[in-house]
Amino acid sequence: MRISTSQYFETSASGYSKNFSDTAKTQQQISSGNRIQTAADDPVGAAKLLQLQQQSALLTQYSGNMTSVTNSLTQEEGVLDSITTALQRAQELTIQAGNGGLSDADRTSIASEIGEIEKNVLGLLNTKDSNGQYMFSGSKSSTPPYVQNSDGSYTYQGDQTELSLQVSDTLKLATNHTGYSVLETATNTSRTQTTMTAPAVDDGRVTVSDGRLGSLTSYNKSFTDGQPYTVKFVSSTQFTVTTKLADGTDKDITSEVAGNGTFDPKVDGGTTINLRGVEFDIDVTFKDTDVAADADINIAGHEFTLTSKPDTVSTTRNATNTSDAQIASATVTDTAKFAAGFPGGGAVLKFTGDDSYAVYAQPYSDSSKPIATGAYAVGDSITAAGITFEISGTPKEGDKFSVNTNSHKTQNVLDTLHQLKTALEIPVTDAKSALALKNATDSALGNLASASERIDIVRGEIGARLNSLDIQNDENQSLALANKSTQSAIADTDFAAASITLSLQQTMLQASQLAFAKISQLSLFNKL
Repeated sequence: MRISTSQYFETSASGYSKNFSDTAKTQQQISSGNRIQTAADDPVGAAKLLQLQQQSALLTQYSGNMTSVTNSLTQEEGVLDSITTALQRAQELTIQAGNGGLSDADRTSIASEIGEIEKNVLGLLNTKDSNGQYMFSGSKSSTPPYVQNSDGSYTYQGDQTELSLQVSDTLKLATNHTGYSVLETATNTSRTQTTMTAPAVDDGRVTVSDGRLGSLTSYNKSFTDGQPYTVKFVSSTQFTVTTKLADGTDKDITSEVAGNGTFDPKVDGGTTINLRGVEFDIDVTFKDTDVAADADINIAGHEFTLTSKPDTVSTTRNATNTSDAQIASATVTDTAKFAAGFPGGGAVLKFTGDDSYAVYAQPYSDSSKPIATGAYAVGDSITAAGITFEISGTPKEGDKFSVNTNSHKTQNVLDTLHQLKTALEIPVTDAKSALALKNATDSALGNLASASERIDIVRGEIGARLNSLDIQNDENQSLALANKSTQSAIADTDFAAASITLSLQQTMLQASQLAFAKISQLSLFNKL
């Protein structure tokens, strides 16, 4: 077969170009240290390398997320530590305020410091993180978690959603706790009340405290089912406790109380009625004119009813209302309808016209559907979802009122501090006001301890999350090292092998150059 001169030149040029390209590629592999320059160099290796690079990028992002989670949790821990310190001081002041030897001025001074602690705790709970977002508002991070209402109580405005970040392929960690989980779930230890039923006129000789929760389990299991209870004093050292059966008859349960109904002020704990998880304190104060021989006569016949506090309703007027109408009172008048129909998150009472109203579940929006509607005339009361509202003034179309209920099962510490401050500012003038002060300090001590316990639990959760971060960080670093090693094994140039290959390619390139130069000079004229 004859090969033309042009064919030979084209073939030689193509071969030389390939040898030169191979040599250049090998030189590039050696100089860059990367064996795979394009996917064509090793399709399988290139695909695996791409996966490893994606994993490496994710590990880098996880590392950044871990830093963010650590910073957020560390800041939260610092805030909770400050709140704990404030509550410890509040507990010390509460114990001091319970000292019967203090004057009204002394208690007012303590109230002032309690008020400052209240402001301090409010500021801490409304702390913003490094991004300018409210730390304890959950996903509603642009809304202050706590706001004080016109009646002095506090409302949590955040939600129950904890923000989280991915720190591995399979693990997400929350970056915060909500105000709801920190304080709104703290057990209220003051959820019972005492009412004197005899004598008709309080003579001040016998008082029984409102009670403090000692065992939540016993309270839920036994106390609530047996209420109301009647404590009747039969002498200056003895009382009986009865409860109502389903048929309306009384059942004596005095034997359930330690001491079998006997009390003695001279014995430590001798004046405490521990009834089905709730502790009630007895205080007997004889008058100056009382004769010791008549002690039993003076005390016998005093009677008290012990019950759980009923659900209470609070309302707040919307600042944009155009009228001066107010909700004068709001009370639960139908417990069955209230339990079945009132929204757990609260409600909004809206006047849809000057003569009509509607009740909506919170959160309210323009697309919300009412749970109750009705006609209204000035002077009428409104009953919806088991609650009766008494209206003062003349409401106008568009007026709205926020309605919230309190079952007394939980209490946030801001309300505890505010209630304690208010109680300490009231002068003690008689046995009734002294009892009110005792009830307030007992309630505050129990609820401050409950709030502190809840905060300790949250701080424990923070520690657990930080420990989990440390473990995951070690795992991610191991993965990163393995990833880097595998990428190196796939992509890095074997310098020894590449050097031998380069030497061979250079020799072949030089040989092809010499062969082409020799052959290209040959022609038929050389044979003549």
